[in-house]
Amino acid sequence: MTLAIRAIDPVARPDFAGRVTGVDLTVPLAPAEVAAIAAGMDRFAVLVFPDQRLTDDQQVAFSARFGLLEQATGDLAQGAERRLGMTINDISNLDRDNRVLGRDDRRRLFGLGNRLWHTDSSFKPTPAKYSALSARVIPASGGNTEFADMRAAWDALDVGMQGEIADLVCEHSQLFSRALLGFDDFSAAERRRFAPVPQRLVRRHPVSGRRSLFLASHAGAIRGWPVPEARALLRDLIEHATQRAFVHAHAWRQWDLVMWDNRVTMHRARPYDPTAVRDMHRTTVADSAPTLEQAA
Repeated sequence: MTLAIRAIDPVARPDFAGRVTGVDLTVPLAPAEVAAIAAGMDRFAVLVFPDQRLTDDQQVAFSARFGLLEQATGDLAQGAERRLGMTINDISNLDRDNRVLGRDDRRRLFGLGNRLWHTDSSFKPTPAKYSALSARVIPASGGNTEFADMRAAWDALDVGMQGEIADLVCEHSQLFSRALLGFDDFSAAERRRFAPVPQRLVRRHPVSGRRSLFLASHAGAIRGWPVPEARALLRDLIEHATQRAFVHAHAWRQWDLVMWDNRVTMHRARPYDPTAVRDMHRTTVADSAPTLEQAA
């Protein structure tokens, strides 16, 4: 097999979302394959690997080729409550006994925040670089994941707006994103764990040099700005960045693995039948440093 990456939409989005063929992620990758995937991520930001029947250990081994893996400290379930190991984010609607969560279960309600536009781990001091999501069991319909190209969104801003926001610093917290949905059922320990962290609003990709917006539903404040004015601007920017021209929707097939660059994308899950099983396992590669320590 020869690894190849082709644009999924070569006409409308030739540099956003690619399909990867000719590689088996269940076995150790050759250095050339790792380099080709990294180059593909630098160009496309979203890569789809069809029919990759990974175990958790194989998924962890694949993701670890691209950097240090995060621990799943942003999940609500911790310790003995967890269904999966700490290197796997449990993006499912199942409890530790593999039963579908009740519609009013606080773990499910917390997970509904994934339907808001967000960037993985922007609520951590060092946010995520890559995420890799494996579809183990999917519902018969619904449950797509949409991705927004934050490079294209930056490019489409007028020069005046680019200048106004270029040096702004936002504060991100899961407390804020969940409050948007009316979820405030947090313990004192969880409130401490999800305390706001600063992130640049505009970032520069270390390889391509392209600038991009770094937005998420977790962003609830801009340092030095009145809160209402900050939230109005952030809302406008998210609306701008999620125009259909900037968005790719992935319709899942079982055993798809989708990998994306959180530094230059936002994403969100779409609704599905809450009684159907949706079992998705995510590994997450941490970025190199907090955004304030990276070159703007």
